[in-house]
Amino acid sequence: MALKAIPVADVPNFDHASFIPDNSTILSPTCIFSSGTLEKVEEGKKAYKLGKNFVVMGHRGSGMNILQSSDPRMKRLKENSIISFNHAAQFNLDFIEFDIQVTRDDCPVIFHDIHILTKDQGVISEKRVTEMTLEEFLSYGPQKASGKVGKPMLRKAKDGSIFEWKVENDAPLCTLQDVFEKVDTSLGFNIELKFDDNKVYDEVELKRILHAVLKIVDQHADQRSHIIFSSFQPDVVQLLRKLQHDYAVFFLTNGGCEIYADPRRNSLEAAIKHCLEAGLQGIVAQVRAIFRHPAMVAKIKESKLCLVTYGQLNNVPEAVYMQHLMGVEGVIVDCVEEIKEAVSDFSKTIRKEAEDDCSSINGTEKEERNRSPVKFSDRELSFLLKLIPELVQN
Repeated sequence: MALKAIPVADVPNFDHASFIPDNSTILSPTCIFSSGTLEKVEEGKKAYKLGKNFVVMGHRGSGMNILQSSDPRMKRLKENSIISFNHAAQFNLDFIEFDIQVTRDDCPVIFHDIHILTKDQGVISEKRVTEMTLEEFLSYGPQKASGKVGKPMLRKAKDGSIFEWKVENDAPLCTLQDVFEKVDTSLGFNIELKFDDNKVYDEVELKRILHAVLKIVDQHADQRSHIIFSSFQPDVVQLLRKLQHDYAVFFLTNGGCEIYADPRRNSLEAAIKHCLEAGLQGIVAQVRAIFRHPAMVAKIKESKLCLVTYGQLNNVPEAVYMQHLMGVEGVIVDCVEEIKEAVSDFSKTIRKEAEDDCSSINGTEKEERNRSPVKFSDRELSFLLKLIPELVQN
């Protein structure tokens, strides 16, 4: 049987509530203005497509830094840097994903964490990126100017432990303008807008931030063929869609893997609803949420929304292959070389098997086969079911 993107209505679904940890933390809301009333997506609206083929996006360029990891790949290149972005281009990636915040003097900069940590005379201190000026932000880490020494950078892990931000190939911090001007133009950009889950934002502040980002994008858009925006912040994606219609906007969601005070963030169903109400083009979902609720892929597709996933399971070739079969359109990955190679290999195999199948049947049978859902094989279902213990544990 030829392998291809398929409906997953027949795949066993799993009770959503059973996967929510008993000790889940209700996270703080991030905005104080209401979502408002927006028109539904028109019935005849054409679905947004990232590309003709299954898309691979480099996470923070060539992969995120996990400083406590024993895997050298997680400490090879400084994440969210020009060298990491251009390294990703060597593997014929479709997109890179990176994180944007806006400094106090309205400059969009590339940085994932809400705070920058440093050490001075043995004392560790931290400061919000958004409370710095551009000059202060760029004073951390390696410096562009010869002979100039920047402030040492530390990083806090989720468990609170602090590590020296030491990687094999370090690089200076950079701005959004730097990325447009210095990164290989073959790469599409997935620009993630970062906001603090523990801070309340009003609409005036959000507009200031978004206008600063859009100003740079508009000045350089002609150099880049593919640009999309994404954010976990529901009001941000809604407002961004109101402010512009030139670039696709995707809603980031962990699909219930963590619980928030804002119900729009707590399930794939809520994400679909928010996207349709706000006129968005797609969803970027935690891959574990997709494997917990595989039938949601079909619902997302029926809503004419594009679906991309993120998460560490996307560094497992079999997990990526499974998503391709399910109808997911793209993955954000850290191990860019390995996953891009794996996707290339299984895409070739799928095309060859499809061509062989088509050559052996007549026109009527082709039409019937294209209309009929293709079911998962025992091997594919076995792989999916083996993931369940890990999904529950995490």
